[in-house]
Amino acid sequence: MTEKQLKDLIILIKGGGEMASGVVLRLVRSGFRVCITEIPEPLAVRRAVSFCEAVFAGRTEVEGLVGKRVSGREEILRCWENGEVPVLIDPGCTVRKVLSPDVLVDAILAKRNTGTAKGDAPLVIGLGPGFRAGRDVHIVIETNRGHRLGRVIEEGEAEPDTGIPGDVGGYTWERVLRAPVGGKFLGKKRIGDHIEKGEVVAEVEDVPLKATISGVLRGILHDGLTAEPNMKVADVDPRAARENCLTVSDKARAIAGGVLEAVMRKYNQ
Repeated sequence: MTEKQLKDLIILIKGGGEMASGVVLRLVRSGFRVCITEIPEPLAVRRAVSFCEAVFAGRTEVEGLVGKRVSGREEILRCWENGEVPVLIDPGCTVRKVLSPDVLVDAILAKRNTGTAKGDAPLVIGLGPGFRAGRDVHIVIETNRGHRLGRVIEEGEAEPDTGIPGDVGGYTWERVLRAPVGGKFLGKKRIGDHIEKGEVVAEVEDVPLKATISGVLRGILHDGLTAEPNMKVADVDPRAARENCLTVSDKARAIAGGVLEAVMRKYNQ
């Protein structure tokens, strides 16, 4: 396949959270045309580095790449012409019937398959647990931190979800804030703010949510959304480096590298 043919490939990404956005960044910077599908109220926490923020704001920017909310095929094509990433509210991913993507990446990270099938595109990739390569999808990408992170799996599954957040600065579960009750979420701090241990970061139905460690607020749920009890709603980075809030993580980049490798294996022949 020639360079031009590679750049003509269409890649559809289900999900616009941080991991998905890391994949989008790497693919777009490699010359591919990418479109994101999302739900009407995305629950991403690391919103400063998530293209799904365009669902709320209409436009967002991640590491210099602009994402725009679109409503159909013509606006998708216009975004590509302008070097932007289209973000379409399309929970059922019905746009695949219109775009006929060459690659579909399920980057929802639901820890289960919510409906993706091998027949959805010539190359279907699933991120993390919940998919079996060769049955549900063609390729699975490992998302668990450790020696296998970002590996391309052609047979079998990714490692099961441990339920334990990755170690950042010596902290795991302590850095992740979860809703104390179910109900309407209201943030009291902004991404990038310095947080002291014990400080109120947010409220859920007027119940305060306090930080358990000091650091920088790396992510927080969008105001007004409904949080389920124990749902992740904020993330404190103990390394206290504000610039880390504005760039995708090493984990997202490793996963993105696996996706790019899988695409090139399929089409760069």
